[in-house]
Amino acid sequence: MGSFKNSVFILVLHLLEGALSDSLIQLNNNGYEGIVIAVDPNVPEDETLIQQIKDMVTEASPYLFEATEKRFYFKNVAILIPQNWNTKPEYVKPKLETYKNADVLVAEHNPTGNDGPYTEHMGGCGEKGNKIYLTPGFLAGKKLLQYGPQGRVFVHEWAHLRWGVFNEYDNDQKFYLSNKRKKPVICPSTITGKNVLQKCQGGSCVTQSCKSDRVTGLYEKGCEFIPNEFQTEKASIMYSQSIRSVVEFCTEKNHNKEAPNEQNKKCNLRSTWEVIQGSEDFKKTTPMTTQPPKPTFSLLQIRQRIVCLVLDKSGSMTTGDRLKRLNQAGKLFLLQTVEQGSWVGMVTFDSAAYVKSELVQINSATERDTLARSLPTVASGGTSICSGIQSAFTVIRKKYPTDGSEIVLLTDGEDSTISSCFNEVKQSGVIIHTVALGPSAARELEELSKMTGGLQTYASDQVQNNGLMDAFGALSSGNGAVSQRSIQLESKGLTLQNSQWLNGTVIVDSTVGKDTLFLITWTTDIPQILLWDPSGKKQDGFLVDTYIKMAYLQIPGIAKVGIWKYSLQASSQTLTLTVTSRASSGTLPPVTVTSKMNKDTGKFPSPMVVYAKIHQGSLPILRAKVTALIESVDGKTVTLELLDNGAGADATKDDGVYSRYFTAYDTNGRYSVKVWALGGVDTATQKGIPQQTRAMYIPGWIENGQVKWNPPRPEINKDDLQGKQVCFSRTSSGGSFVASDVPKAPIPDLFPPCKITDLKAKIQGDSLINLTWTAPGDDYDHGRAHKYIIGISTNILDLRDKFNDSLQVNTTHLSPKEANSEEVFVFKPENITFTNGTDLFIAVQAVDKVNLKSEISNIAQVSLFIPPETPPETPSPSLPCPDINTNSTIPGIHILKIMWKWLGELQLSVALG
Repeated sequence: MGSFKNSVFILVLHLLEGALSDSLIQLNNNGYEGIVIAVDPNVPEDETLIQQIKDMVTEASPYLFEATEKRFYFKNVAILIPQNWNTKPEYVKPKLETYKNADVLVAEHNPTGNDGPYTEHMGGCGEKGNKIYLTPGFLAGKKLLQYGPQGRVFVHEWAHLRWGVFNEYDNDQKFYLSNKRKKPVICPSTITGKNVLQKCQGGSCVTQSCKSDRVTGLYEKGCEFIPNEFQTEKASIMYSQSIRSVVEFCTEKNHNKEAPNEQNKKCNLRSTWEVIQGSEDFKKTTPMTTQPPKPTFSLLQIRQRIVCLVLDKSGSMTTGDRLKRLNQAGKLFLLQTVEQGSWVGMVTFDSAAYVKSELVQINSATERDTLARSLPTVASGGTSICSGIQSAFTVIRKKYPTDGSEIVLLTDGEDSTISSCFNEVKQSGVIIHTVALGPSAARELEELSKMTGGLQTYASDQVQNNGLMDAFGALSSGNGAVSQRSIQLESKGLTLQNSQWLNGTVIVDSTVGKDTLFLITWTTDIPQILLWDPSGKKQDGFLVDTYIKMAYLQIPGIAKVGIWKYSLQASSQTLTLTVTSRASSGTLPPVTVTSKMNKDTGKFPSPMVVYAKIHQGSLPILRAKVTALIESVDGKTVTLELLDNGAGADATKDDGVYSRYFTAYDTNGRYSVKVWALGGVDTATQKGIPQQTRAMYIPGWIENGQVKWNPPRPEINKDDLQGKQVCFSRTSSGGSFVASDVPKAPIPDLFPPCKITDLKAKIQGDSLINLTWTAPGDDYDHGRAHKYIIGISTNILDLRDKFNDSLQVNTTHLSPKEANSEEVFVFKPENITFTNGTDLFIAVQAVDKVNLKSEISNIAQVSLFIPPETPPETPSPSLPCPDINTNSTIPGIHILKIMWKWLGELQLSVALG
């Protein structure tokens, strides 16, 4: 037991290091520990899958070790097994490991049949990814020819996840021009192969050499670079780990800097090994002198959820009706958020702790109502947070070990003794979710959620922002099937005057509708409440609690799909509306919104980034309207439109992750984050995962000089999608973060424009160059930049390293547009030789009104290709038509007679032969 306690303590130190990450991974003496590989609850039980996971990691470890020059290996891995699989003696209870913080998820993609591995990566170059996705089919070796051995693929994906590198191929642009030559997008450029095209008709296929496109100078559409099966080149893993000789990452010496791949675009032409060398992992390790041990594995099986509410009832909770708001949010959690079958207990505290309920298993509405009646109704006394936590430990231990259990801790007060129980918390294995209420909650509160991997949230005293409801609504289990989790459809509030109305609509889409709950709160008197279902039928039967000032209606069965309308009327008070539901089916994945910040602390003037991931199963949801509301401790709010455009803070276009920079700091302290997402007539599911995030699918191999084609990548059947149009409404809590070093007003402008990451260039006409990019802002991706500087060079490294010395394009008539608009600029290169075959490299830098400059953009390339002139056809002399009724003497007739005679003789000789 002692060794586990020590490992928990080390893990706590890792979690306290700073950046917001759900992962439990730590690097200890060159070995990665705490890796969590979770098997999705919808995967059918199959013990061979567990062995396949072990085999993959065991194969990957020595490959990683050699690829990183003996620096890193996989030390231990926890495999998280679903609760609905049969229990076994070797399956033990998880501690801090959950589906939420899993590093790898094994799940069937929807639609099924697409077994390609990929890594979700929300950030930029050098920033850690979020999660690796694998399928049972991939682990079973069904894609061995296309992707290579599973262990090698895992190392490829691990480099995405851990070090934030990108792929060195490009599925959209497979060839480029350089020095008048067509080259494949490969890294390094010394990998050998052939450029061929496969044409199929009527069930038979032929392989042909690729033809050149006379307009672009590149190969025709469909042309593929097929590598030789046997190579001598040792790099690169981020191009194709499936090539047998490949055992290294590309380095500065052999990196193909001209190839238009994601690694060059995102990482400023740096090789993957250069990025890895800049990582914290690399900086704190040295090469090992001995061979590493094989990985060890622990098998953990999800158990029933055990959660204890620890609620502050000190005297300060009387401020602003906080105690009543606690009752409202607590009732939402108990009636709706916590899952059926969970065990729930309750402790309240002031200067001492009081057990309000021992652990009770929720099997029906009876247990939910009983627990709700235990919520505190009187506030008095001081604040002793540790007393509440320690009492919760006692409640849990009466029935279960604390490992893997959860505490929901809410407080509004300061407590100078909170750190006295930190060591006990570190050793407990409990996950603590913190809810800071109001501006004076203990500053050390978030340390408890950081050290245990829990969620941290903040709710202000601004009732109309509905922050406390959002915080408790976000406390669904980090484990279990998504079909069991509570999903928030709406969260809204408004202060009304003079019998005003709060009117609105909520969309109940086909993926949700079970256990749908409408909950209304007020601050003074019960309002008039009107609700209609999509058929126009008025809904009655709201249960009213006048003491805590809330009313709620549970829709029986599955709520009708469509637009629900509501109207609330009141005077001189604040109303809020919260609507939650669950998945309508265990087989149809619901549309989900998961939001987060890139860090849990923001240090001015470093910007924060807010993310919202919107998916239906593994399918990204595109073109949704996504808005983030960020509220400071002073109650001021900033609204941001989040975008999935592949520009600014958004790493990848059309991947269902919507992003935006946050720079509008106004004070030090806590900030809460809330996201609204709305799907309308333009919103749709993506056909699959964006190709730039997937491992390379090898189209074939050259064996003994012959092309051996692999099966083509499976096409997604449009009928497999749940309809093109996706109409829905969702809200999501993004937790909270703490800002520091914010100066007093007026706050100086220290934010430059963001880097342009999607610069594209093409030849227009004979010698004009057409540039397109997404406009940055005055402050990162907000506002309007002041001007652009465009540099050009015939040397790509000179442009990167000596941009200020490059030849600058005249941009006098180029006025920047508002951030996130499309910019188009056409120019003719001057003072530079631009003839047939010239390769020209171009970069853009944005400048704001106080002369702060962005980083230079990704470098775009154009190659001037002038198609060779087609020789004019020699016209045949015009001849008069012969009169077939006369014995013509026209010379042409004699020629025809000679040809016919020759053809006849030829046919005769062939027949005789």
